[in-house]
Amino acid sequence: MTTARSHDWQGTLADDRLSLDRTRAERVADVLRGRMLEGKLEPGLQLNEKAIAETLDVSRNTLREAFRLLTHERLLVHEHSRGVFVRKPDVADVADIYAARRVIEGGAVRRWREAAEEPRRAVRDAVRFGLDGAAREDWVDVGTANIRFHLGITALAGSARLDEEVARLLAELRLAFYRMGNPREFYQDYLPLNRDILDLLDADAVVEAEQALLRYFDLAESHLVTRLSGA
Repeated sequence: MTTARSHDWQGTLADDRLSLDRTRAERVADVLRGRMLEGKLEPGLQLNEKAIAETLDVSRNTLREAFRLLTHERLLVHEHSRGVFVRKPDVADVADIYAARRVIEGGAVRRWREAAEEPRRAVRDAVRFGLDGAAREDWVDVGTANIRFHLGITALAGSARLDEEVARLLAELRLAFYRMGNPREFYQDYLPLNRDILDLLDADAVVEAEQALLRYFDLAESHLVTRLSGA
């Protein structure tokens, strides 16, 4: 396991302190999950309860409840007598996540024509952000853009419940992506696929876009499973 060290991600938690409702562990869990979606929490990292509680200005009990919620979501794991660690997803997790994503995102992308402008703009902005990240050789940003792209696709359905569920799934998947090693090697293959899907949607070829998305999932799942099986 990766032991606790002074990580940049922990220092940035102070930025979220004032937005927290101190009586609700769900908000603390949202902050930590958000860091996972951004790729800032490494699988195997031990979380320092005292330091995080002080940084967020929340009680240890509140933080423990947030840890419990994230453990239930398969994002953290508690090891007896050792502490709480960021979980390392395995091959079975990846297969289950993609099974859910095919149903959710496959259905959501069909609603492109009738969707509100905000989620459609989020999909376009995510592709632009990814292309900009690639131009800057910032492949962590490209990974974040990929997450935003799929959150945008899900938002086309107009369901807050689906948005929340997919955020949890993608946070878990981002931990699996972290285990792939070189982010450029992994993400450079998927950035053009996101752009191709957007081009199809903008051309009103929704059926073709859904088919492209499902092929994308097949490719990504195979890529992850092959790499994690050899890890």
